[in-house]
Amino acid sequence: MEFGVTFQTDPPAKRVIELTRRAEEHGFTHAWTFDSHILWEEPYVIHSQMLAATERIMVGPFVTNPVSRDPSVTASVFATLNEMFGNRTICGIGRGDSVVRVLGRKPATLGQVERAMHVIRELAEGREVDYDGTKVRIPWVRGGRLKVWMAGYGPKALSLIGRKADGFILQLADPVILEWTKRHVHDAAREAGRDPKEVKICVAAPAYVGDDLAHQREQCRWFGGMVGNHVADLVARYGEGSEIPTALTDYIKAREGYDYSHHGKADNPTTEFVPDDIVDRFCVLGTVEDHIAKLRTLEELGADQFNVYLMHDAMEETLDAYGEKIIPVLSTPGA
Repeated sequence: MEFGVTFQTDPPAKRVIELTRRAEEHGFTHAWTFDSHILWEEPYVIHSQMLAATERIMVGPFVTNPVSRDPSVTASVFATLNEMFGNRTICGIGRGDSVVRVLGRKPATLGQVERAMHVIRELAEGREVDYDGTKVRIPWVRGGRLKVWMAGYGPKALSLIGRKADGFILQLADPVILEWTKRHVHDAAREAGRDPKEVKICVAAPAYVGDDLAHQREQCRWFGGMVGNHVADLVARYGEGSEIPTALTDYIKAREGYDYSHHGKADNPTTEFVPDDIVDRFCVLGTVEDHIAKLRTLEELGADQFNVYLMHDAMEETLDAYGEKIIPVLSTPGA
C-alpha cells in the first residue's frame, strides 16, 4: 500500500510546503491539496513550491473539476509543472463541490468530466485533441506523463471511472462501501475491455492517531458532513431505496444544510447531525494498532493507496506516527 496526504491551502502557504517536506521524509508517496480557490489560497501556485521543496513525492489536486477550471488551462498547468519537476504531478478530478457551490454554480455533468479527463490527459502528454471543434495541441510538451484519477460514489460515476480513469478516489474509509464501489468500477472496466487492476484505488479519509477517541471524533466529524453533500446529491438523483447502500445514505436524513465557510474544518456547526458510528466508519481513528488493523482490511479489499485528510489539531503528530510506526508496516515494497 502507498500513502498520500491531503492539505487545505489555508494561509500561510509555507506551512503546507513544510508539511509536504515532512510527509516525503516519512515515506508518503503523494501530497494532495483541496482545489477551492475562493475558500483557500490558489493551490497550483503552492504545488510549484511543494515540488520545489521535495524530490520524489507526487503532487496534485484532490480534486479539481471542469466547471471552475478550464480543462485546457489545467492541462497546461500540469504540463508546465512536469517540465519543471520531472513528471511529478497527478490529477484528481470530480464533478465539483465546495468551489462550484460557493461560486453559485452547479457541479459538472459526468459528460463534462469525461471530456475534461480526456482533454487534460491528452494535452498534458503532448497529443492533439478536438477542443469544441478546434484541433489543439501543446507544442512544447516532450515526454509528458499524467495520470488522471476520478472521485465518485454513484453507479454512473463509478462506471465512468472504470471505463476511462487511471484511478478511483473513494472519499471515505468504510470497508462495506469500498467493496460495493470497487465492484462497480471493476465491472465497468471489464466491460470496456480493460484489466480492472489498471484502475488504481485510492481511499481517502481523515486519520488521527491517539488515545482520546472522543476528541478524535469531534475533530473529524466534519468529514461526514462533507461526504453528506455528495450523498444528498445521490439521493436526489437515484431516490430512496435505490441500489446506493444504506450504509452510505441513512445518516443524512437528519441533515438540514451545510456551511461552506467551515468546509473541511473541525468547527463546522452544520455537521452535528453526523453520528459517532459514521465518524468511526468513514475515518481512521484510534491507536497505531487500530490504524494498522483497519488499513489492512482496506488493503485486502483492493485499496492501493490510503490518503490521509490532515485537517485536525494533531497534524505533525499524525504524520510522525504514520512515518515511524504505520507506513513501515504497510508500505508497498520498493515504493
